[in-house]
Amino acid sequence: MASSEPLRAPVGTRDILPPESARWEWVIESFSELVRRAGYGLALTPLFEDRGVFARAVGAGTDIVSKEMYELEDKSGRHLALRPEVTASVARAFIQHRPPVPWKVWYWGPNFRYERPQAGRYRQFFQLGAEVLGTADPGADVEMVVLAAQVAESLGLRQVRLLINSLGDETCRPAYRQLLVDFLSARVESLCPEHGERWRDNPLRVLDCKKPECVEATLDAPASLDHLCEPCQVHWEAVVSGLDAVGIKHEVERRLVRGLDYYTRTAFEFVADSLEGAQNAVGGGGRYDGLVAALGGPATPGIGFSMGIDRLLLAVDAEGTGPPSTPALDTFVIDLVGGGEALVVTEELRRMGLRVDRGFDGRSLKAQMKMADRSG
Repeated sequence: MASSEPLRAPVGTRDILPPESARWEWVIESFSELVRRAGYGLALTPLFEDRGVFARAVGAGTDIVSKEMYELEDKSGRHLALRPEVTASVARAFIQHRPPVPWKVWYWGPNFRYERPQAGRYRQFFQLGAEVLGTADPGADVEMVVLAAQVAESLGLRQVRLLINSLGDETCRPAYRQLLVDFLSARVESLCPEHGERWRDNPLRVLDCKKPECVEATLDAPASLDHLCEPCQVHWEAVVSGLDAVGIKHEVERRLVRGLDYYTRTAFEFVADSLEGAQNAVGGGGRYDGLVAALGGPATPGIGFSMGIDRLLLAVDAEGTGPPSTPALDTFVIDLVGGGEALVVTEELRRMGLRVDRGFDGRSLKAQMKMADRSG
């Protein structure tokens, strides 16, 4: 027998309904206007991909792939996964369709990770982002950072700081990684339980850990910025000078590594001081020059960033900003005669470009006036 209990949205998800959804429209429209102005076209990729896309791109040993990814097998036995992030999907699409470079795209939509729900973090979460594939120019790095900064500014956010670092590349990172391994090997007992067991798999991820044990144990850890090869150093200096040239304030954060394996060279993050705790990042990104090749495509440099809509709106609320207060409708048509006149008038007004609603069901004048009042 079917249960009589009403069904609810799954844990870690939620319905976004009017009037709250109007704020989401505001964020998406603000973002899309800025990126379109910079020459980015909208890319919509599948919500699920072959599992290998994310295992190869994000890293099979990451928590995202090993613990958080929603996996499924379809009726043909294909091993699929709901996307936990979009950059890997964009890289896969680039390989499949081979568009001319530089390829500049933006996106928005849901991602999925099985993690503990908390403020600003859901198992289905929505991100906006932009990617450029096919150029290694540090000017592209600067453009990405500027766009993300402009998004925050367009939403009225003033308490957002930019943190930036360089992670090196396949030339200089191996030597730095070994330095970090040697450093951590003498401090294993001081690390949090998770990294106390897994620090050797990816030592850079220990620097990304926000738990007090790992933060304290790595305060004097070697920094990647001190061990860059000459090309990476030149690239880093060009990015910093470019940010200075366009007036983007930034802080060098030598611990910043981001949580994904594919990042090389530039890594950046925007944090909102108005939000408390470690979950105060509203967006970030970096360069991923080896990602396309890791997915089986030609060697192709790339850089991108993403911003969480939930986090952005939390920061908006904390700073007391928000979209302009405008009524949802321009006109409300009240039907007093019970004929087709209300329908005709409503459609004529809509064709004139007005936002119009009307009364239905032959309701009384009083009831329709209440509807009009609720509509704004």
